[in-house]
Amino acid sequence: MKMTQLLRRSVLPAIVLCTLGLAGCASTPDSSTSREELLQRAAAYWNAVKTNDMVAAWAYEEVSKKPGWTLQAYLKRGGIVYEEVQVLGVEEIEGNNAKLNLKMTYSVPVVRIKGMQVNRQDEWVRIEGQWYHAYRPSF
Repeated sequence: MKMTQLLRRSVLPAIVLCTLGLAGCASTPDSSTSREELLQRAAAYWNAVKTNDMVAAWAYEEVSKKPGWTLQAYLKRGGIVYEEVQVLGVEEIEGNNAKLNLKMTYSVPVVRIKGMQVNRQDEWVRIEGQWYHAYRPSF
């Protein structure tokens, strides 16, 4: 009888803790829901960039959350025209950072570069539960 009570007191709490632990895993930031949200935001961001709607793109930029940046300063950047951007998928999500794979066609009219096709990685960061395009000064 004492063995049964001992098992109930030690095994039952362990089962409850394991169950709660597994339930927590289902809601981690790296879940498929987070991956889908990232892909949706990336597609919306690149669509805005491709159509030259930089005001809409600003809402997806990491710098829009930084106090040193303004929309006016962001709008002054440019020079690259993105003709086609395809989000191929998520390469990795590690904590609040993610890398996506892109295929893009771009031009830089100022230096007469036209129709360049590249595959590249695109970095994103999660701020307060929302994904934002990571600012990288070069291309």
